[in-house]
Amino acid sequence: MSKWLYRIGSWSGTNSKKVIFAFILLMAVLGGAVLNMGTAFNEDVSIPGTESEKAMKVLEQEFTGGKQAGQVYIVMKAPANESLDSEDNKAIVKEMLTKIKEDPAVKSVAAPDELANINPDKRIGYAVVTYHSPASEVTQESKDIVEESLTIPGNKGMETGLGGTVEFEKTEAGGGPGEILGVSLAYVILALTFASLLVAGMPILTALIGVGTGILLILLGTNYFDIPSISLTLAAMLGLAVGIDYSLFIFSRFKQQLKKGFSVQESIAIANGTAGNAVVFAGITVIIALLGLIVVKIPFMTVMGIATAVVVLLSIVVAVVAVPAILGLMGHRMKPEKSNRVITKLTRGGKKSETNRWATFVTKYPFMVTLTGIVALTVMTVPFFHLNLGLPNGGNKPYEAAERQGYDLLTEAYGEGFHSTLVVIADPANGQDAAPEKLAALAKKLSELDHVKKASPAMPNPKGELFLLSVTPENGPNAPQTKDLVREIRDLSGKEDMELMVTGATAVNIDVTEQIMDALPVFAALIVVFAFVLMMVVFRSILVPLKAVLGFVLSIGATLGATVFIVQDGHLLDLFGFPGSSAVLFLLPILAIGILFGLSMDYEVFLVSRMREEFAHTGDAKQAVVVGLKENGAVVTAAGLIMIAVFSGFIFSHDPIIKQMGLTLAAGVLLDAFVVRLAVVPAVMTLMGKAAWYFPQWLDKLLPNFDIEGEAIMKEHSLNWAKEKEAFNKVSYIGRH
Repeated sequence: MSKWLYRIGSWSGTNSKKVIFAFILLMAVLGGAVLNMGTAFNEDVSIPGTESEKAMKVLEQEFTGGKQAGQVYIVMKAPANESLDSEDNKAIVKEMLTKIKEDPAVKSVAAPDELANINPDKRIGYAVVTYHSPASEVTQESKDIVEESLTIPGNKGMETGLGGTVEFEKTEAGGGPGEILGVSLAYVILALTFASLLVAGMPILTALIGVGTGILLILLGTNYFDIPSISLTLAAMLGLAVGIDYSLFIFSRFKQQLKKGFSVQESIAIANGTAGNAVVFAGITVIIALLGLIVVKIPFMTVMGIATAVVVLLSIVVAVVAVPAILGLMGHRMKPEKSNRVITKLTRGGKKSETNRWATFVTKYPFMVTLTGIVALTVMTVPFFHLNLGLPNGGNKPYEAAERQGYDLLTEAYGEGFHSTLVVIADPANGQDAAPEKLAALAKKLSELDHVKKASPAMPNPKGELFLLSVTPENGPNAPQTKDLVREIRDLSGKEDMELMVTGATAVNIDVTEQIMDALPVFAALIVVFAFVLMMVVFRSILVPLKAVLGFVLSIGATLGATVFIVQDGHLLDLFGFPGSSAVLFLLPILAIGILFGLSMDYEVFLVSRMREEFAHTGDAKQAVVVGLKENGAVVTAAGLIMIAVFSGFIFSHDPIIKQMGLTLAAGVLLDAFVVRLAVVPAVMTLMGKAAWYFPQWLDKLLPNFDIEGEAIMKEHSLNWAKEKEAFNKVSYIGRH
């Protein structure tokens, strides 16, 4: 592949304008198609075949006559020393609801006194606005009318908030201002790395081309596939990070070739055939990890993985095609001898130094570095063992959000369990009619279960064949007690001649969470086995891939432990801008394993491949570690910092889902790149010595050989260089004689 990429780099470098114009044209065509067709995201997170999904279908078919209409709860709290059902306050509520009822999309409105839901102290209640369409189809115009109407009670001194099934703050497609900050920090890191403001912008430009094209494809794909909007965030987050990093690797190799005396065009081709080859290999690793989400067998996660993999694939294509084109236009402005004094001082220790300070320290005290790193990561993993998964709700939104205010008011009025109400469908066994006393006994039994606040009487469907009961837990939707309650109700099914089905948002989240946790060991095992075989093929070693895999296990455990410590246990919340503690996002562990596996293998390949090359030439294992850290350590450091900067930008998002994803991925890169790859890995390699590179001859012959460093190209160039030098010497000799 290295020779193929060499030719692509050479062609792109000499046809720069054509290549760049082709990418601009592609983005314009895709953009036009998106504007013409629009988008159609699908936010369904249910899993076909689960108990809650089956029960939801029965609920829609037998009780609601199809998809449930969207509802908005307008929560109000009367001023101090006033009751919500006073004549004055009832008039204010009526004025607000009359304005909302003018919206043709509204089917009905109901005031708190009509619904008899005012709490015991008479201060808090909620009105219900019901639409003709399902919640996901309620327009932004209708939502704006509701939000504007809140000013009517608000101006009279009432506290207000929103709830219900209609979402007012959708998941953002990006991190907003935080994302811009992350990219800005990446630019500063690149400027320090290349000691040039102009050159620093080029990797970001190419990354934006890849991400932009990928996002447009996803938007277009929503018209044909069920794609959740969170896919845009994940794709943008990962696409930006890998896009900048992949461009950085090629730019850095290009600069090295210039420094060795090669021409601009030849340097472009060599950089693409060497660093570009490693980029393709690393990118494919990330793609395989994302496609591994198919193993989980959850439709929306499978689509998320595929959509993000498409963006990573485009980032690879842009790196090996568009980057050489941009270098063809701008490469002559890159001065190979120019470097940043701060980075030179910190990482190289001087231009003539054969090592750097960190490499000297690690190879001098390998046991201490290894022990410190392993102990630190192990301690950080401890919180992971009380992980509680769930879906962030209105209670995790910023305090200024109307949905957060509504959540808090409803909790104050009715308790946490109001947000985790369970829908229980009772089906009499053998098609028998259920006697009223049996239904009453069932309701009583449900109300007497642990952690149940109340259970409503059974309501029949129009046919009188099925019965609906509403169970209000004492705890919130993500509380372990609520999850136990769902299992307990399901265990009652089949007893006393009643089949019971449980559904509702809480039950759906529990089923999704349990399926993810069941699939997690299989997914993690596949990732670990894949990593081991991959590293064994690449590095022709058994101990090196074993060390790589164990390092990843340590870093992912510590990453998830840190997430639990902050998000779930509630430590350092103010530092990271979380409004309060919450359950960890149910899809986060499996996403983190898939994404961080790919990224960790990137750093492993770029760092250890240079060690392998040096060991093959010198046979000195310790010197190989030193050279690997000296020559590729700075690039891995810059790449890791860029990843952290981009991911950290998403922590500033107001959406709790995006905040958790940004925090987890930023922490994962920090721990894997800087603790594992740049500290523990070289320390362990030093301790293992030559044994690290032992590989049985029979296995070496059996496995394929991947030239990820493009050694064939460099050998060919070295041979050509020698021939040219010999020919020149002959000509010079003839000329002299």
